Amino acid sequence: MEIRDGGLDEPAVIELLRLHAAGMLENSPAESCHFLDLSGLKVPEVSFWSVWEGEALLAIGALKALDPAHGEIKSMRTAPDQLRKGAAAALLQHILDVARARGHARLSLETGSSPAFVPAIALYQRFGFEDCGAFGDYPRDDPFSRFLTLTL
Repeated sequence: MEIRDGGLDEPAVIELLRLHAAGMLENSPAESCHFLDLSGLKVPEVSFWSVWEGEALLAIGALKALDPAHGEIKSMRTAPDQLRKGAAAALLQHILDVARARGHARLSLETGSSPAFVPAIALYQRFGFEDCGAFGDYPRDDPFSRFLTLTL
């Protein structure tokens, strides 16, 4: 398993991002979906990684710097045919390591609240993330959003 910087020009990555967006829209109303598109992932404050095993794309994820002390996990998704191989856990650990190295004191994320998001929430909780209130520009009263944070 290899974690690579970038990959946003790879057709397999673009397809997994499309699948990610479709999955978000399938499980939450559009106004409650806060995923980043390709242009949103290519901005300087976002670092993006892709996880590969040979030529097979396993997972993707990103870290967005909200400020020097606070980062946000974005666009975490495992390819459907690559589930249960440890790619998401390896990528999440990589993101945590990078955030610590950059001096972030906290990492947060927004995810959905429907049953479809239970596996992702379980992964984050396994790494010590806890429920928190909305942060940044997220709506404070959206029942379709769930927020988690971890003090590093």
